[in-house]
Amino acid sequence: MTSATKQIPGTTPFDGDMAKKGYALNKMCFSFNEKANREAFVADPEAYMKQYGLNEEQAAAIRSKQVLALLAAGGNAYYLAKFAGIFGLDMQDIGAQQTGMSKEEFKAKLVAANNQ
Repeated sequence: MTSATKQIPGTTPFDGDMAKKGYALNKMCFSFNEKANREAFVADPEAYMKQYGLNEEQAAAIRSKQVLALLAAGGNAYYLAKFAGIFGLDMQDIGAQQTGMSKEEFKAKLVAANNQ
């Protein structure tokens, strides 16, 4: 990472180092293009993660259902979008995670911003 990239507060830039770090996680996410793979993951997430060789940081991020933890573990935002559906998360859930708010607080903030 360049020093300029490291200085963006509150972000986890996805660069070559993060791509290497998250290779197994992103490969697993890519597998969710197939319905059978999504079903296999839901049926036994631990076995599915083991099949793809996720490290403990990545597996813990999956278990926590925290998008920011997945990004920090090397997840690519485009691939991680597949997890939102599998986890039953919508964009308001993800926005709440990113801002440190509850979903209800985040929704209220969106409504308030719309009414300005």
